[in-house]
Amino acid sequence: MPRPESSGLRPRRAWGTVSDSLPTMLHFTDRTWLWFAAACYLAGFALGTVAVIRERKLSRALMYFIISAGFTLQTFGLYLRGLEVKGCPLGNTFELFQFVAWSAIALYLVIGATFRLSLLGYFTSVLATALTVVSLSFPAWDPPARVNLFGGNSWIEFHAALALFSYGVFALLTLTALMYVLQVFSLKRQHLHGLFSFLPSIRELDHICLRLLSAGVVLLSASLAVGAVYWIDDTSTVNALKLSVTLAVWGAYALVLVLRLRNRLVGKRLAWLLLVIFAGVIVSLPLVSGSHSTASAPAAPAR
Repeated sequence: MPRPESSGLRPRRAWGTVSDSLPTMLHFTDRTWLWFAAACYLAGFALGTVAVIRERKLSRALMYFIISAGFTLQTFGLYLRGLEVKGCPLGNTFELFQFVAWSAIALYLVIGATFRLSLLGYFTSVLATALTVVSLSFPAWDPPARVNLFGGNSWIEFHAALALFSYGVFALLTLTALMYVLQVFSLKRQHLHGLFSFLPSIRELDHICLRLLSAGVVLLSASLAVGAVYWIDDTSTVNALKLSVTLAVWGAYALVLVLRLRNRLVGKRLAWLLLVIFAGVIVSLPLVSGSHSTASAPAAPAR
């Protein structure tokens, strides 16, 4: 049986096989740590739901603590996965979903404290729960990933990580757009109790949407620029499907940003369009993860 390093593929293994000197607790696999993180996000979702049903104000500090705990566990799980694949874990659909969730949570931990949005933590926990639990529930999404997927090229690895982080920004943008839609609905129908009573103002949500949209477009543009510097010298390394999908996502958000800055697309129409675009982004993730060339990859070793 070939070793993982020689075959270029990573078999699933317990972390304990790497270092038996670690405490027993650290012998969990990376997926186990990610399940712990998902449990924290689920706890935040449950806490927020109970508070909304009882029409009580969400404890921003408690929600922040729970999500921070989940983020720490998820970071450690992805760190272990990164050690196994010898790089940033972006090799399959499971890892892409996890990385997008991680990016959105990382941004929330900054944005949530800055803007003091009481409901943002609740909606973020809903998103993180959905992305992590769904990805963990489908083993087929997590086949043995190639070791050293980016061939040791740090620039391409940075390009991919930056692109996925921009998707995390767009995820938080989508949550803000969703809150905008709910706030418009509550004002029109005069539903000012329960969940709707905790929503930020229309003006505040609009400002946050614009900032997040701008940040996401800038990050994705930078990612494409970094990739282009490398691809120009070797166009044979460009995967047409992956590049087309990424350019489509960038073009959609860039066009929306231009229309928003010109006040041609504002309010509820903008919010709904952002929701639709992000749904397309989520659907496109399996296409991106499946676009890695495997023609030269040796067969996976028997488990």
